[in-house]
Amino acid sequence: MLELGRGRKRLKLLCIGAHSDDIEIGCGGAVLHWLRNYESVEVTWAVLCASGARAREAQSSARALLRQAARAEVALADFPDAHLPAEFAQVKAFASSLQRRVDPDVILTHRLDDRHQDHRLIGEITWQTWRDHLILEYEIPKYEGDLGQPNLYVPLDARVARRKVRHLMKHFASQRSKSWFNEETFFGLMHVRGVECRAPSHLAEAFHLRKAVL
Repeated sequence: MLELGRGRKRLKLLCIGAHSDDIEIGCGGAVLHWLRNYESVEVTWAVLCASGARAREAQSSARALLRQAARAEVALADFPDAHLPAEFAQVKAFASSLQRRVDPDVILTHRLDDRHQDHRLIGEITWQTWRDHLILEYEIPKYEGDLGQPNLYVPLDARVARRKVRHLMKHFASQRSKSWFNEETFFGLMHVRGVECRAPSHLAEAFHLRKAVL
């Protein structure tokens, strides 16, 4: 497990999302922040429900977001959207294949308490698969109103926050028809989290940290 509080120049990230825009929404700002502040960042970017146009969006988005990374691997699967629990064995096998070749410092994944069944399953399988790693659970705003009380924050420079939002609007045209997928939603949540952690820019992303070694 990554030991918090020790100076590090290199960072290995594993970012896991159920859908093509989940990682960008949940932790895109944090990833951009770390890319700017570490000498070397290696990223494995895994999306499980990505087929057709959604796969093309995932690939395009990851390439653009991770262009400063020392190494970037994008791993896509085409499991059916909204039906991941029915594919439990196959999803767990996909995670196990990642675990055999990726040893990250930090894993970014869905919250165990997320009400979307696909998100929740990914959170559960992440904890089942990686037993000795620092896992940060990101949040996704949605109609169900399941945002909780996070306990770890990444303050964001205003430029990073703006880049995150521009990136989302540019790369996920398939989602623009959704009532919640807009700049106001993404900036609004970052502003709330910025207030909660007294971020100098008043902007932040928040995570749920269940276990860490100091």
